[in-house]
Amino acid sequence: MTKRKKRIVAATYIVAAILIAAGFAYKNHLTAQFYKLQLHYTYQHALRELAEGVGQMDAALQKSICATSPSMLGTVCTEVYAKSQLAGYALGQLPTAENGFEKTAGFISKVGDYAFSISRRAASEDLDTGEVQEKLKKLSDVASVLAGNLYQLVADLSGKVIDFRMAAETAESAAGAADEVLGQIQTSLSMDELEDLPTLIYDGPFSSHIAEMTPRMTEGKEDVTREKAHEIAAMFIGEDMKKVKPAGEREGGLPAYLFTAKKDMGVVSVEVTKKGGFVSAAFNSRLVEKRAISREDALAIADKYLEDHGYTSMKQSYSMISNNILTVNYAYEQDGVICYPDLIKVSVALDNGAVLGFEAQGYIVNHMERELPNPKVSREEAQEKIAQNLTVDAHALAVIPTSGKNEVFCHEFKCTSTDGRKYIVYINCETGREQDILILMETPEGVLAM
Repeated sequence: MTKRKKRIVAATYIVAAILIAAGFAYKNHLTAQFYKLQLHYTYQHALRELAEGVGQMDAALQKSICATSPSMLGTVCTEVYAKSQLAGYALGQLPTAENGFEKTAGFISKVGDYAFSISRRAASEDLDTGEVQEKLKKLSDVASVLAGNLYQLVADLSGKVIDFRMAAETAESAAGAADEVLGQIQTSLSMDELEDLPTLIYDGPFSSHIAEMTPRMTEGKEDVTREKAHEIAAMFIGEDMKKVKPAGEREGGLPAYLFTAKKDMGVVSVEVTKKGGFVSAAFNSRLVEKRAISREDALAIADKYLEDHGYTSMKQSYSMISNNILTVNYAYEQDGVICYPDLIKVSVALDNGAVLGFEAQGYIVNHMERELPNPKVSREEAQEKIAQNLTVDAHALAVIPTSGKNEVFCHEFKCTSTDGRKYIVYINCETGREQDILILMETPEGVLAM
């Protein structure tokens, strides 16, 4: 083949390659625009679902205001809870974290959680329906305004549907329209009413008293300097201070200094509380690609790790293997009573036994020496509350957390049903009532409590 022919062939291949690349680029461009438009449609659909959910939640709240007995109030509050779940799911389809919708999400969650708390209380105790209904009325007032804003927004946006057949020509307008939709949603959800909600004190995770709680282990402790926290972090992970770098701070309920270090083919992140200088968390990002040690050996490593760092009287609870890492849950044990709120998690790599994770926020927030009275309800009396289809396998005394960050002293019964399912039933040591029921899901990788 002559040099001229070779040049022609080479040029042909180059041109063909350019055309193919251009074709792929154009296809990728269309694909990108398709997803932008799909995102736009998703926003509109989620918005309609959100408007319906909040409207139905408000309707149920208005029903609760008309209830004349605790039992009816409890029934209607169950409906409020269900509608809030639907509204929350719809709001979850919108990018709430990036666009300032957190207050709306918090309001919907608070309404549902408060209603759920009332429905449970109505079944087991006398309620001051007047006081409860006053709070429900205020929540309904806010929900009515929010629902009205959402319905109006749905109407305003109903004509702003973009035709995908014009995607190539309207790429910029498609992206701009999606941004405009988000902007309008954000404006509609930015309500002054969300700033002035009633104070709700109840046993639930959104109760107003939660934000005012002080972590027990840091209460009354001195502030530590960043330099001291730096030293603590380096010592905890066994690394030279020069290799441990400051990585900022975290505020919130448990303020902390943050540090990072390269160690064992991964990056270790360490959190040290500003008060007291406790290590609240330490995680290594290293990937674990195989298993070379047994679960039993990993459990022994986790036990020793806690003891070496000064955590004694900790009892193994449950453990689970994920991505070749064994995570063990520990609870503090006081005088034979398991205190589940005082929780620490330790994660061990199953390739070489290195500890890759330590999490002690629950322990720092909740740990204290408790005054544990003798149970008013005996084990035998409590066991009579267990369902007939359950066989009791084991018993213990335990302090368990409630959703409202409170604690309850209980009899803990581990049981097996007639069909072989595993349960844990908690009976209140003070009242003799069922406090909670968990299902134990046993898998080859560990046990899950649900």
